[in-house]
Amino acid sequence: MNELLFPYPSRRSLVYSSRGMVATSQQLAAQAGLDMLKRGGNAVDAAIATAMALCIVEPCSNGFGGDAFVIVSKDDKLYGLNSSGPAPMAISIEKVRAMGHETMPAFGVAPINVPGIPRAWAELSERFGSLPLTELAGPALAYAEDGFPVSAVVAAGWRSAFERLLPYRNDEAISLWYSTYAPKGRAPLPGETWRQKDQARTLRAIAESRARDYYEGEIADKIDAHMKKVGGFLRKEDLAAFKPEWVDPVSVSYRGCEVWELPPNGQGLVALMALNILSEMELVSRDRVSDWHTQIEAMKLAFTDGMRHITDPKAMDVSVAELLSKKLAAQRRGLIGARAIDPAGVRPFDKGTVYLCAADSDGMMVSFIQSNYESFGSFVVVPETGICLQDRGANFSLDPAHANCLAPGKRTYHTIIPGFLTKDGKAQGPFGVMGGFMQPQGHAQVVTNMLDYALNPQAALDAPRWQWVSGRRVICERGVPQHIVTGLADLGHEVEYSMNPGAFGRGQIIQKNPMGGYIGATEPRADGAVAAW
Repeated sequence: MNELLFPYPSRRSLVYSSRGMVATSQQLAAQAGLDMLKRGGNAVDAAIATAMALCIVEPCSNGFGGDAFVIVSKDDKLYGLNSSGPAPMAISIEKVRAMGHETMPAFGVAPINVPGIPRAWAELSERFGSLPLTELAGPALAYAEDGFPVSAVVAAGWRSAFERLLPYRNDEAISLWYSTYAPKGRAPLPGETWRQKDQARTLRAIAESRARDYYEGEIADKIDAHMKKVGGFLRKEDLAAFKPEWVDPVSVSYRGCEVWELPPNGQGLVALMALNILSEMELVSRDRVSDWHTQIEAMKLAFTDGMRHITDPKAMDVSVAELLSKKLAAQRRGLIGARAIDPAGVRPFDKGTVYLCAADSDGMMVSFIQSNYESFGSFVVVPETGICLQDRGANFSLDPAHANCLAPGKRTYHTIIPGFLTKDGKAQGPFGVMGGFMQPQGHAQVVTNMLDYALNPQAALDAPRWQWVSGRRVICERGVPQHIVTGLADLGHEVEYSMNPGAFGRGQIIQKNPMGGYIGATEPRADGAVAAW
């Protein structure tokens, strides 16, 4: 790999393993998953333990109030789990407008949907796990009760959330966040020990009841009571009615491999549509301006279709097959010319999430993503629980004519997407790049890095990225060569460097080693780690 393309001062090495591994954005969480493999657990056990630990050690990106999506590979068959919750039955466009909102707000009570993470853990464990949830929760409980040192990237995200919310600290629905997550009047510092006893009590109740307490018991009662107190819409009946959905992953063929994502309401289709467009276009070199231009234009067109149509599958006006058709791909490909285009009305934006992947000695592999959406979600904390409820409903439209318009019991367009690669029907391994609407862009860039440019998984993550923002605007990481930026500008792109590594997502990859075992890679833009055995 060209050293000049690498945007950070040090490069991580590939990690090799013969018996299993876990890759995620936090070293402590990766170790929690590896502990389960060493105790005889499988990849699903490791993934759940890692996900539980991530809720504790990276609360600014995920938590017990968020959603989850998962792809499990077992014996070369892929299983998908959609654990995203719907809007409450008591909400409506009219009620949100009556609160003074012209568009869905990013935080507060209005965008709170039913959380899906706790039931995702229970559902995965029931179908594929081998260890009890109480054992899987052990490392996370220790971090919550005994404390852990806050990592540098998490501390920065925490501080940013604290500062952003200062104007709203006296809002009744949000004020509890400060006493729960900033009790010293500031965010924790890098290396400072953090404990959260309320989170520990909640996690223990989830594990012991296999999430029933969260959706039907005492925790559900606390959520219901607090929502009524602060004028929210979520009720115990919404929680009790929620069940995760097992779905069939969908794929497109790309450069001799199959790239897999989950079907809507997630935005994995955007990555697949972009790759479908690129599949019959030549990508030669990362040093070539035309390669960057082609990929950016393909992504714009995929987003234009995705954000117009993706929503709860029951409300979609086009089928998945139509969106992934070769006919549509050819039509969109024909729109890519020598100059940058402006797809009016499409404006992705960034949010926060965590991604992890795991593999075991029997060949089972897991691609797992969970999220609050906004940093700390809605910032609405349920008393005595440590639960910060997600704000996934922020993606709904208040235009009743839009496919993704808000409606009671409806799931919104969802940004979090786990990815997976196979070749000739044989599992190759999980991959993911989290970060709001950067996710399909990151997925497509990692796939092209590996399959078009023959970069190994770590180099594919290391390589500097671009993000299409809106219109003709594109931001690039500081490692992108100047001739690429200048060349894109000459083609009509409004391009600039961004010094914020958080804008470009954070990814993990595990792939089968052709010589046996696994190869793992983790993100240089985060406090990431690959824990191997």
